Amino acid sequence: MPAQFARTVTVALFLSLAVSGLLDAADHVWHASGEQAAVATGGAESADAAMAVLQDGGNAADAAVAALLVLSVTDPKNFCFGGEVPILVYDARRKVVEVVCGQGVAPRLATVAYFQEHHEGRIPGDGHAATAAVPGALDALLTTLERYGTKTFEEMGAPTLAILDRYRDGWQPRLARTMRRVIKAERQGGGDRLCGLRLAADCFYRGPIARELDAWSRAHGGLLRYTDLATHVTRIEAPLASDYRGYTVYKCGPWTQGPCLLQTLRLLEGFDLGSLPHNSGPYVHLLTEAMKLGLADRDAFYGDPLFVDVPLDGLLSQPYADLRRPLIDLARASHELRPGDPRGNRALLGIAPADYRLPGGPVQDTTTCLVADREGNVVAATPSGWGGVMAGETGILLGSRLRSLNTWPGHPNCIEPGKRPRITLTPTLVARAGRPVAAISVAGGDQQDQVTLQVLLNHLEFGFDPAQAVTAPRFVTEHLVGSFNQTPPHLGSLTLYEAFPAGAIADLERRGHRVTRKRPPLGHPVMLVIDPQSRKTAAGDPAARRHARAN
Repeated sequence: MPAQFARTVTVALFLSLAVSGLLDAADHVWHASGEQAAVATGGAESADAAMAVLQDGGNAADAAVAALLVLSVTDPKNFCFGGEVPILVYDARRKVVEVVCGQGVAPRLATVAYFQEHHEGRIPGDGHAATAAVPGALDALLTTLERYGTKTFEEMGAPTLAILDRYRDGWQPRLARTMRRVIKAERQGGGDRLCGLRLAADCFYRGPIARELDAWSRAHGGLLRYTDLATHVTRIEAPLASDYRGYTVYKCGPWTQGPCLLQTLRLLEGFDLGSLPHNSGPYVHLLTEAMKLGLADRDAFYGDPLFVDVPLDGLLSQPYADLRRPLIDLARASHELRPGDPRGNRALLGIAPADYRLPGGPVQDTTTCLVADREGNVVAATPSGWGGVMAGETGILLGSRLRSLNTWPGHPNCIEPGKRPRITLTPTLVARAGRPVAAISVAGGDQQDQVTLQVLLNHLEFGFDPAQAVTAPRFVTEHLVGSFNQTPPHLGSLTLYEAFPAGAIADLERRGHRVTRKRPPLGHPVMLVIDPQSRKTAAGDPAARRHARAN
C-alpha cells in the first residue's frame, strides 16, 4: 500500500471511529494541554481530524486545512464549502506572520446600478443567489497547503469524505462527488504535490466545476460567472500589528473588522486596567466606551484597501489614540456614534459616515479554528459562510457575503465589481519577542472583536489561563452599524451575562448604559496559549460547544 494512501486511510479511519462512538472523541472536551501540539475548533469531529493529522506527521497548516474542510460539512450553517476564511499563519521556519486572504470578491455584475434596478437599492438577504461572492475558502485552503503545508488535498480531504459518505441522499453525496473530482485532478500531478494542488485549484476555479457554477448561477438569478471564478486569486498579505504592553497583536487588514481591536487596545493602553476589579462596573464601562470609538471608525473608514484609501497609519497611530482617548467619559456612557478624523488629525469627524437608518437583517454566525504544532507553527482562522443557496448538482453551498457590503455611493464599503466585502471575520495572533504566545478565534458577527478583546485582556491583564479566559462572563454592545445589511445602531446598548453581580449592573445603569441581561454565550471563543517552555494549552467555551485537543 503506497505511503500516501496509507496515511489517507489512517486519518479517515480515525475519524470514522470517532464519529461512531468507538473513541472517546465524541465527549465534549473543551480544554486540553500538551507538550507537542494543540487544537481548538468549533466541532469535535474537526478537532479529531486535526489531531489525527498532527499525530500522522502533518504540521499546523495541514491540520488546520483538515479541520476546516470538516467544519464546512459538519457546520454548514456557519461555514460552507462555498464560503470564506481569513487565516493568520506563523511560519516557524521563516519566523514571519502572514495573512492568507480567503475572502472572495464581488462578481463583475455586482454593481450599485444592478441592485437599484432589481432589488430596490438593497442587497437581498439570505437565500438569494445574488448575494454570493466568489467562493474563496477552497483556494485559501489549497494555498495554505502549498505555502506552509506538507500534505496533499486528497490526504486532508479524507476525513471530510468519511463524513460525507455516511449519507445516501441530500447534498452530501453531491459534494462528495465534487470533492472527488478535485482529487482526481490533483492526481494528474503525477506525485508532484505542488503541481497537484495547482491542478486541484484549476479544476474548481477554471475547469468543469466553474462552468457548472456559472450555468447554475445564470439559471437562478445569481451574479457569479465563470470569469469571476477563473480570475480568482488568494492574496498573501502582511498582517497589521500593534504593540500592547510588550506584546505584538496581529490582525488582518481593513477588509475585516480586525484593525478596530488594535485601535481599541491603543486607547486602553492609556489606562491602568489592572487596578480595576475584573468585570466590575468601572472595568466594563471603560472597555465598552473604548470599543464604541474603535467600532465607529470601523463603520466610517474600513473597506477593501485595493479599492479605497483607508487611513490606516493615522487610525493605528499613538497620536490619534491620544486625541480620541479623552472622549471616553469615565462617568457616563456615550449615546452618539463618534467616528474620528485621522486625516485631519481631529478627535471627531463631525459627520455621520452614512445613512444609518436603512433597514437590515440579524447578526450572523461563523465558526473557529486554532492549531499549534511541535515545530512552532501556529494557525488562527475564522471560517464563515451562511444563509446562501445550494448550487445544484455540485453540492456546493454558496454563502451570502455580499450582504457585508452596502449600496451607499462614496462609502468605503460600497459594492463594486471585484471588491472584497468588509467582513467581521477576525482571527488574532499574539507574539512576544518575535514568538507566538497566543491565538484567538471568535464566532459571532459584530461581537467577534469585542469578545476577542475581553478574552485577550483576561489573559494579559489578569493572568487567566485559556479555560478561564473563554468562560469568564462577557458583555457586548450594539452601539454600531450592523455588518449585515447595515442594521441601525442601538445607541448606548450593553448586553451582558446574567451572572454579573447586581452591584455591577446597577453601577452600569447609573452611568447611562441601556443594560440587557442574557444567558451565555455571547460570542463563541476559542483560545490557544504557548508558554515559555512551549507547552500548548487550548480551550473553547463549552457554553458555545467549542472543542479542544492536545498531546
